[in-house]
Amino acid sequence: MAKPIISVSGLRGIVGESLDPALAIYYVCAFANQLQPGPIVVARDGRSSGEMLAAAIQSGLNACGREVLYANIAATPTVGVLVRQLSAAGAMQISASHNPAPYNGVKLLGRDGRVISASQGQTVIERFEQRAIQWSPFDQIGKVSLVADTTSRHLELVLATVNVEAIRRRRFKVVLDANHGAGSILARRLFEALGVDAQILGEPPDGLFEHPPEPTAENLKSVAARALSFGADVVFCQDPDADRLAIIDERGNYIGEEFTLAITLRHRLTAQRGAVVVNCATSRMSAEVAERLSCACHLSAVGEANVTEKMIAVGAVYGGEGNGGPIDPRVGYVRDSFVGMAQTLDALAQAGTTVSQLIRDLPTYAIHKTTFALDPNRIPAWLIELENHNREATMNRMDGLRLDWPDRWLLVRPSNTEPIVRAIAEARNEAAAKALCEMAARMVK
Repeated sequence: MAKPIISVSGLRGIVGESLDPALAIYYVCAFANQLQPGPIVVARDGRSSGEMLAAAIQSGLNACGREVLYANIAATPTVGVLVRQLSAAGAMQISASHNPAPYNGVKLLGRDGRVISASQGQTVIERFEQRAIQWSPFDQIGKVSLVADTTSRHLELVLATVNVEAIRRRRFKVVLDANHGAGSILARRLFEALGVDAQILGEPPDGLFEHPPEPTAENLKSVAARALSFGADVVFCQDPDADRLAIIDERGNYIGEEFTLAITLRHRLTAQRGAVVVNCATSRMSAEVAERLSCACHLSAVGEANVTEKMIAVGAVYGGEGNGGPIDPRVGYVRDSFVGMAQTLDALAQAGTTVSQLIRDLPTYAIHKTTFALDPNRIPAWLIELENHNREATMNRMDGLRLDWPDRWLLVRPSNTEPIVRAIAEARNEAAAKALCEMAARMVK
């Protein structure tokens, strides 16, 4: 990886190759220069390179005259809460999300505690590329303060969304695969508050991942086996910065990330009807859940910032992305695995059932994902060809091209960083979903 990935969503690269301390300093300072006055929260997800990058970033922010509130290791949704709690001007979360251990990066959050918008991200990129940084004189250099309690407010907000006593009465046995990420810190307190008998795998947040960090079925085979021996009612699996959650049922079956949102969304809408927002790459099961409960489901472009912006615009009571990221405005406009865990347990307690039974009446689809090479100059004509070839479908150019049929859909999105196209299709079975992606790939020829 010769160059870092720098987009409106943040900065990411391989430490010592495409990502170094100087690059990180220029990037965060480009953001800090456009923020309103006030302290800036800095946190990290536990990776071994995080402490080094945190030190560099804090020194850069101090050199810009900014006060830093250092939260050390904290989950991304916790950082979103801290920004609001501490009346900060913004935040930097040092994380490479689900990428392997050699990677690290930076996510940027605004003073409202949510990931910055695409327009704000573009301004950061422009300042960064121009190295248009305003440094402070010697007598205006900022200082660093350590945040003593990083989790109490986040815990309080999550607990307020569930029936704590009902969950405690069930005496759930839970396994959490934190995989040495940031999630175990708040999770331990959450399970204690809910009276859960919990076994946490990979609890020390040291970034020494025991398996590839993305919570997919393939990566979690060993976790499912260990959970069965514990007799768990449910197994929760986080990514390193704990904004995504996958679920394994009581039988050791990986039910995946899409079901996380569907379960919690249905639970929320059952209690309070209202509009919801999901991105255009999220499984249709969430939209069908909303439809069954007579609630409007709005689609946004892919990306957490796009989902939250749409949620605010339509006054949504819930939202999220199908990668295991529920978003509950009562807690914050950030994908939140702790919301996912607490509300899944609440749904189980209310229904008096198991995970496998809880998902039995959810609509079932199969998703197929692939990529293929395509010259960026060829993309506009190719998208038109796809439209012409599928005139019977409903078309949406919100984010790439999405084609919808009554029982299936296809989304093709050109990459912003590589000469490739990402294709995602969903249908009633794997063969039908795969056929849609293959159709799109054939038309590249």
